[in-house]
Amino acid sequence: MIHPNFGRRRFSDLSEQEILALAISSEEDDARIYRQYAEMLRADYPASAEVFDGMAAEEDTHRRRLIDLHRKRFGDMIPLIRREHVAGYYARRPVWLMENLGIERIREEAGNMESDAERFYLTAASRAKDAETRKLLGDLAAAEATHEERADALIQQHLDSDAQEEESRTSHRQFVLTWVQPGLAGLMDGSVSTLAPVFATAFATQDPWTTFLVGLAASVGAGISMGFTEAASDDGELSGRGSPLKRGIASGVMTTLGGLGHALPYLIPHFWTATAIAICVVVIELWAIAWIQNRYMQTPFLRATFQVVLGGALVFAAGVLIGSQ
Repeated sequence: MIHPNFGRRRFSDLSEQEILALAISSEEDDARIYRQYAEMLRADYPASAEVFDGMAAEEDTHRRRLIDLHRKRFGDMIPLIRREHVAGYYARRPVWLMENLGIERIREEAGNMESDAERFYLTAASRAKDAETRKLLGDLAAAEATHEERADALIQQHLDSDAQEEESRTSHRQFVLTWVQPGLAGLMDGSVSTLAPVFATAFATQDPWTTFLVGLAASVGAGISMGFTEAASDDGELSGRGSPLKRGIASGVMTTLGGLGHALPYLIPHFWTATAIAICVVVIELWAIAWIQNRYMQTPFLRATFQVVLGGALVFAAGVLIGSQ
């Protein structure tokens, strides 16, 4: 097995010129990342995009100061050395991993980036022998340490209370569209639509194992179908409902769980005990659906309960009636 640090330089072996070159490339990368974050957020969170634009401009200032010092000490030719060339050097997560994680997670990642950069500059300054280089690296370490304050200042500048409230509403709306709606649809489908086959099989055979197998097959099949249907029905570009992969996962997983809830009790070998527990699970599932509708969809709780219980009761009765023939 090849060690992950094979072929990389140790930081302690870098010359002062290479340290400056590494700092320059790192500042370029961080500025680019902040600008990508800004572009990702600009449509839905314009005020936060302005904050990241400001942070990118700060990184550009650091880069210019580093280039000026490199030109003064070593000339115009900057060695090509990047963070992936140095063993143990901090890495950055790809932007595409962050784009669907929400604005708070992106802000947290930006804070981690600043902390990483501060540690780098402190270590680099401790190794520098040239007084001017040591001073600049120390100044940049201090600047990275105060970037959180700078970010707060930018937030105060661009994010007034109205903007923060608007972004909070947008974030909540996106969460509901991407996760809650598909998940709720899946839970309703899995919980209600599988009632008939599960309880029809239960009362027709009074065999817990056969009932469990039917419930398992119905739940998994419905989950796969719902997941693919949700992901394929809308790419999210025009509707703004977010990643089709996320919506498909939410719908498919919740559909499967909704069906498995009242199928799993039939792992109990005693038929009437398993059936009694399955009925209790159905009640819990229907209550959970009504609660989610009330909590996230602003549906009055009594109306949501009536709709869900009526639909579930009709499907349950159909299953029992068919199975008893």
